[in-house]
Amino acid sequence: MLPFARVAIVGLGLIGSSIARGVRAAMPTVRLTGYDADLDVRATAERIELVDDVADTPGAAVIDADLVIFCIPVGAMGAAAAELAHDLPADAIVSDVGSCKAEVARALREALPAATIVPAHPVAGTEQSGPEAGFASLFHHRWCIVTPLADSPGAAVERVAEFWRRLGAQVELMAPEHHDRVLAVTSHLPHLIAYTIVGTASDLEEVTRSEVIKYSAGGFRDFTRIAASDPTMWRDVFLTNREAVLEMLQRFSEDLSHLSRAIRWGKGDELFDLFTRTRAVRRSIVEQGQDSAAADFGRAHD
Repeated sequence: MLPFARVAIVGLGLIGSSIARGVRAAMPTVRLTGYDADLDVRATAERIELVDDVADTPGAAVIDADLVIFCIPVGAMGAAAAELAHDLPADAIVSDVGSCKAEVARALREALPAATIVPAHPVAGTEQSGPEAGFASLFHHRWCIVTPLADSPGAAVERVAEFWRRLGAQVELMAPEHHDRVLAVTSHLPHLIAYTIVGTASDLEEVTRSEVIKYSAGGFRDFTRIAASDPTMWRDVFLTNREAVLEMLQRFSEDLSHLSRAIRWGKGDELFDLFTRTRAVRRSIVEQGQDSAAADFGRAHD
């Protein structure tokens, strides 16, 4: 038995369109409706037949849904939820895909005080965006963290978890606040570092832009991939999860100062020990199937 029969997707970018494609592949009898605030995105979604019906308003998209998934920047969740509140069926489950959970949960509960809310976060994505960037296998063998609220019914939590399992994800339950601290160090801080490094390289007057691009075959190239992520989404992530991000940034700054002193004073043993530990972390990520062990990260070469 399918966990849901009628799914509404609010936000038809990379994640929303990937969910739609995943549902088509794994649960083809589910009826899909979609809405996006951008008229051009709605037109594209209609042209490529992404969902069964592209609605002109958020209320029309959710009017008969039994699952509503917000796939929009975390800073827009509250306003978007309020916009469709009057049309939301009483028995619908409301979820989302945001990478910040505590503040999103608060915003959704404030806008939808009577709704059944089960937040979630599929830890998957690319630097691409838009309805044509999605693909059905995006969530395969990736984690989806479901973060129930204190009042989320167990049956509703299991339905959301099963929905993500059907899309190929591995599901884990986590408290919203704990999720935010974990993601601050595993996702948010790396993005902040990537934006900073790429911005620093761009600002260096003694290194021309052409040289930065020309010699980016090493680590810098990989930072640019992360730094190409959607600016609206990541602006909202940093502001929404600011306390956890600032905490991890402070710890990172302290570790960076320690590393700087080791380099300054020629403490090779300390550097070697650190690099040995970090290499082991990389191996663990590969062993858990979260990345490829192929040379050069599995990139194809001509």
